[in-house]
Amino acid sequence: MKNNFWLVVVLGLTLLALPARAQQLDAAFGVGTTSAPSASDATGKFFPQSMGGGASPAFSADFLFIHHLGVGFDVNWRASQNIYAGVQPFRPVLYTFDAVWAPRISRQVSGELQGGIGVSATRFYQPFLSCNLFTCTDFSTVNHFAGHVGGGVRLYIWRNLFLRPEVHAYFIHNNVEFSGAHLIRYGVSIGYSFRGDEEDRGRRH
Repeated sequence: MKNNFWLVVVLGLTLLALPARAQQLDAAFGVGTTSAPSASDATGKFFPQSMGGGASPAFSADFLFIHHLGVGFDVNWRASQNIYAGVQPFRPVLYTFDAVWAPRISRQVSGELQGGIGVSATRFYQPFLSCNLFTCTDFSTVNHFAGHVGGGVRLYIWRNLFLRPEVHAYFIHNNVEFSGAHLIRYGVSIGYSFRGDEEDRGRRH
């Protein structure tokens, strides 16, 4: 889990360190909620426990480098712990790394489509600490490979500041701890676009 977190931090800092005249760099923070198969929907190998529900904060960033195409990453997590099987607290966390296409629709509106891969990292909390040479934690993490597709609309409300209603779908491999292999996230983010000089002048006029 910690390795995943620091990988996201390093990638974010790398994006922020790109030249200011690059075509476009976007960063956003938002909140939403998730839905997933309910306990009653579980079949076969899946355990009857829903992964969805609750408020989900999210942070995302992307770098668009040619014809509104680029790369980005996203991390979101459940704000509060849920209870697994009525006994154990848990919290889903999802990281994804994506190809991004954000075509301009009008001067104040851009679309956004994403597709990529990542990790579903669910923390299961315990009433004791587990320690190694470097740190101690009160949780263990179950990781699964995940595919991701998503989309939204960027509404520029003031210069380069935007609101982005969005929806995301995650397809989680071997997600047997829960009732199904998919999760849907709905949300709204507020973000800012750092643009090259020509792009920035086009947005202001």
